[in-house]
Amino acid sequence: MAKNIFGITGSSGSGKTTLIAKLLPELNGRGLSVSTMKLSHHDIDLDAPGKDSHTHRMAGAREVLLDTKNRWTLFHEQAPDEARADVLALAAQMQPVDLILVEGRRPCPLGKLEVYRPDTSRELFCGKDAEIVAVASDQPIAGIDLPLLDLNDIAAIADFVIQRMGRKP
Repeated sequence: MAKNIFGITGSSGSGKTTLIAKLLPELNGRGLSVSTMKLSHHDIDLDAPGKDSHTHRMAGAREVLLDTKNRWTLFHEQAPDEARADVLALAAQMQPVDLILVEGRRPCPLGKLEVYRPDTSRELFCGKDAEIVAVASDQPIAGIDLPLLDLNDIAAIADFVIQRMGRKP
């Protein structure tokens, strides 16, 4: 399981989440079980003040598991001097699946696909990140030495990801 981690990266607003939302049904339809991991550089708190789980965390619990009728979640508090976990350590906390798609800019064992839209006037990361193995765009891009995938051809992007997994599409 741990080796089947593929990243989706790109600038804010490039369409990473939209691509993942379109890839999931395509990959599921091909018989793959897929989970996702969203990596954020923002400090987001999903737990609300006034809730029991939040009270437990604020009182000093290192981990709080919240179980409801339809889902459960685990809140893990990192010590101030504790380094962020890498994707392999985070993936080890997840149930085994065929593939984990990672949205963010952290290292991924199978490499990363950069989502790029020239209209955003943002820089390409692929020149600075050796883990980027292809670029998906809605327009042609000159001067890149990587495969360029059509951002609107979800089946072709799924084929590419499956090939990166070492499987036949």
